[in-house]
Amino acid sequence: MKVLFAGGSGYYPEFNGGVQSSTHHLVKQLRQRKHDAWVLASLFGDGFFGFKTRAKLKLTRRPAVMDTYPGYPVMRAWHPWEAAGFVAETFRPDVAVVQCHNSVPIAKVLQAHNVPTVIYLRNVEFHELAGDLCDLGPSLYIANSEFTARSYNAEYGIESVVIPPTIDPAAYATQSTRECVTFVNPYAEKGFELALKIAQACPEIPFLFQESWKLSEEHRADVEKAIAPLPNVRLESRTPDMKAVYGRTKILLAPSKWEEAWGRVASEAHCSGIPVLGSTRGGLPEAIGEGGVVLDYDQPVEVWVAQLKRLWSDEPYYDEMSRRALAFSQRPQLKPERQFEIFLKVLERAASTHAESQLFADVAAQ
Repeated sequence: MKVLFAGGSGYYPEFNGGVQSSTHHLVKQLRQRKHDAWVLASLFGDGFFGFKTRAKLKLTRRPAVMDTYPGYPVMRAWHPWEAAGFVAETFRPDVAVVQCHNSVPIAKVLQAHNVPTVIYLRNVEFHELAGDLCDLGPSLYIANSEFTARSYNAEYGIESVVIPPTIDPAAYATQSTRECVTFVNPYAEKGFELALKIAQACPEIPFLFQESWKLSEEHRADVEKAIAPLPNVRLESRTPDMKAVYGRTKILLAPSKWEEAWGRVASEAHCSGIPVLGSTRGGLPEAIGEGGVVLDYDQPVEVWVAQLKRLWSDEPYYDEMSRRALAFSQRPQLKPERQFEIFLKVLERAASTHAESQLFADVAAQ
């Protein structure tokens, strides 16, 4: 099959997050099995890569331009929903996986170009869809957690196949030196304020605050100012090698304030037997499960600190939680081969159902 992943978010190297990591893994799996796969993403236009892509757009005067930065074709456009028709005509996909920002306008354009769509629901920020899913033509739906599936069922009455974020264990599994507590993504919605309070209350424990979503200069300055009085906290810039980050991590701290759809970093950390201390928001408890401890975000900071210190200092307790984390990473629900087979069946069903509908429509028109 020819599969197009389309969304209004950025993509490597301009943007890196859970959606991009999961998409990259799915694309690699498809291509390893001799399917063809492209990505349509937003262009941010920053840095040298952005400058080159901007120049190419201007020179070609096309709605989107292609590069192969991640090892396969990526079409980039200022407004992917405006370029979706051009990409559909260029690539002629058998099915499109539409996800995240501006899913509705992108899916509408693709459907107008006779491309069957599978909508991959990866968060519960309904406004980011930029429209009503009920306005789309026939589509199949995948949700990244039971929480996400329930949320969309309650809002739109749709049924989804649940496939958690796909993770290649080999990309993350490592033997950790257990040097620090790691907090990924120093943003307010990810629990930055609470993470800061916890670190302040644990001066004897080293903390790594790891950039994932790109920090603006102003945001980075604010984070650096906030952690400056804390000698036990350091901020590190984005890296494509999260295995190296987990290679130093003893505990992953995930005190999210918003309704996480899943919590990919928890699943990544589990691959190395790293237990997670996180909040009960959204689908994060599904991701952490037996591989850590979940607390309500609004619990007193002392409760968070007590649990963190126990994980840090109580070796028998830590070893047991580490064992559970590794075992939880190996559950059937997260087996990449099983996830991919389910994913592929959804794509095949979407393509075959669309083909049957077209056949009936053609016969009826005769």
